[in-house]
This record gives sequence, structure tokens and C-alpha cells, in this order.
Amino acid sequence: MLNRMIPFQIVMIGFIILFPVPSAVAQSKYPETIATLQTAYRNEIQAHLNYLAYARKANSENYPNMAYLFCGFAASEWIHARDFKKILSDLGIELRDGPKPDIKVLSTKVNLKNALDFELGDIDQKYPQFLERIKPEKHEAAIRSMTYAWETEKQHQALLQKMQSGTGIFFGLLAKKIEETSVRYFVCQICGSTVVELPKDGCPICKGSVSGYKEVERVK
Repeated sequence: MLNRMIPFQIVMIGFIILFPVPSAVAQSKYPETIATLQTAYRNEIQAHLNYLAYARKANSENYPNMAYLFCGFAASEWIHARDFKKILSDLGIELRDGPKPDIKVLSTKVNLKNALDFELGDIDQKYPQFLERIKPEKHEAAIRSMTYAWETEKQHQALLQKMQSGTGIFFGLLAKKIEETSVRYFVCQICGSTVVELPKDGCPICKGSVSGYKEVERVK
């Protein structure tokens, strides 16, 4: 009986060698894409948690509209992280929980400045570098998701720049103006696009239907 099983085992070993598991194939074909997606995923999770913490801090300092802005960013960053994780999963790569992110929360004035610095870093450095690394491997979904994230960070920058002067001596005046203004934020559930008004012709980033947008909920 044992002798009869040996040929079958040999065949199975040969099959595994000829047709490796998906993760092994992916690691061989898309090494830079996988490594970059893993880094980008961790960055987006960090940003998501940072913004949620900033929102809670803003609420505690009686800046509900600033808290709401941070909630919008947190929702957007989560979508980016979700998409990066999905691509890695499709490649057979399992993401493991790393060290707990270090979240530093200061005053809302300082948090606004830090948020702007973070977004500028993503726009000018991180995402251009990420795309440069992965483009040669031509994984279309990864390139598309990275591009969506990059374009969304530009939207975040534009929203933050309206508050940029408020990170200095005029913060009190700007905060008062922001808190007296009625505002709504919407996030595209496909790409993370963040807007204050629903676009008439669909998402400006992924070109999806306007029905793909969801209004952001305020932090409690």
C-alpha cells in the first residue's frame, strides 16, 4: 500500500514545484509592488488613527467642525488602506499586525499644522516615490489605487491650506470662522475622494458615479 502511494506523493510534489502557491508567484513577479503596498498600508492605517485622535481632541476643545474635517480625512485614509490590503490579499499576501502605531496628539492648532505637513509629505515625496517603484512591474490595480490615494491627498491638502494661516497667531479668529460655517464632507467609497459638495458629473478622481459618495459621520 505504501509503495502505491509514493508515485502519487511524487506527483504532488512535482505539481507544487511547477505551480507554486500564489504568494510565491506574486513575490517573484511583484516584489517591489508588494513591499510598497505593505508600506503604504501601514502609512494609511497610521494616518487613519491619527485623524480619529485629532478629531476627538478637536471635539474636546470645542472645535466640532475641525473635528468633522479630521473625520473626513480618517474615512478617506481607511479606504486607501482597505484597497491596499485587498490587492495584497488577491496576491496571496497576508498582512500581519505590526507594532501599535505611535499616535501623538497635541493641541488642535498643532494637529492642524502636523496634518498639513503629513499631507504635503505624501504629495511631494511618498506617493511619487511609491509609483516610481511599482510602475515597472505593471500591476494595474496597485498603480490605480496608488494614484487614487495620491490624488486624494491633494484634495486633503487643498482643504487644509484654507486653514494654514490658522496654525499661527490668527488661529483663534480662523477657528471662530470655521466653527460658525455650516459644512458637510463626502467621501467616495471607491477611491477616497473627499469633497464638501457632491460633484455633478461623478467622482473627479476615479470617475465613479456620484452615488458612490457617502456623507461623513461626525465623531462622538
